[in-house]
Amino acid sequence: MEDFVIRKIEKKDNPAVAALIRAVFDEMEIPKVGTAYEDPYLDLMFEEYSKARAAYFVLELEGKIVGCAGIAQLENEAETLCELQKMYFSPSTRGLGLGAKMMDKCLQTAKEFAYLNCYLETMPFMHGAQKLYKRSGFEYIDQPMGSTGHTSCPIWMLKKL
Repeated sequence: MEDFVIRKIEKKDNPAVAALIRAVFDEMEIPKVGTAYEDPYLDLMFEEYSKARAAYFVLELEGKIVGCAGIAQLENEAETLCELQKMYFSPSTRGLGLGAKMMDKCLQTAKEFAYLNCYLETMPFMHGAQKLYKRSGFEYIDQPMGSTGHTSCPIWMLKKL
């Protein structure tokens, strides 16, 4: 797995990123209502993350997008609080340490954007993801923050950057 590349999303990546995210939702039977699946910009990720203090990255392996994740300011929260958003990987890439590398890239970018804390939401059955988040310094919190619109995501975590 040494021939992977983590890079910023490009406009041409929009269809592959949307397809990857939808495939993970189908594979894991993640609810589609009240989650990122319903986000109106799912097919326009390049455009959505072209705004200030936001970045979206893809994991490319042999010319194919096999992972993605981004950071952006958490809506309706302090300017110092970002959210780790839409972090998904194809099954073949899980458990290889690539999620940790993507997480590091996102958190380093968040620091460069002068965020002080990072928030995320996830599903209770995503045990592997939660292990990664905890290893990266995220801690569970008791209630959601901001206005993500993801009412079906009942696990909330926060990390001081």
